[in-house]
Amino acid sequence: MTTRVHIDDLAGLAGKDLGASSWLEVPQSRIDTFADATDDHQWIHVDPERAKEGPFGGAIAHGFLTLSLFIPMFTELLDVDGVTTKVNYGLNKVRFPAPVPAGSRIRLAARVADAREVAGNGVQITVDGTVEIEGGSKPACVLQSVSRFYR
Repeated sequence: MTTRVHIDDLAGLAGKDLGASSWLEVPQSRIDTFADATDDHQWIHVDPERAKEGPFGGAIAHGFLTLSLFIPMFTELLDVDGVTTKVNYGLNKVRFPAPVPAGSRIRLAARVADAREVAGNGVQITVDGTVEIEGGSKPACVLQSVSRFYR
């Protein structure tokens, strides 16, 4: 479910649990496209046959692919009105506890850890996020993201 808020009320979201996004499939084709975009063609990502004999028992998504999918999943959870510009300001912490097997599905669970006004007519939010793997016992990614929204 999407939380909708006007930028003037965004700072009031500190501490709010945003719930979880819908499941997003990570097919081998997406992994291959990411490999092409980043020039990271390591066999554990792009050679499914060889990867069957590797440490993960099959091809896995790049950690940074999993991280980049934070954006579409987070956009599903929070919609802010009255914004002219949205900026990914950075990350405070990122870990990849478990690999994402090709063909699996992931989703984001998120909570607004902090929200405050910033210079330049904006609001900065810090979000604690966990990217879950459907049926997995450990998360694929645990992160703290910082975003800015400007009026």
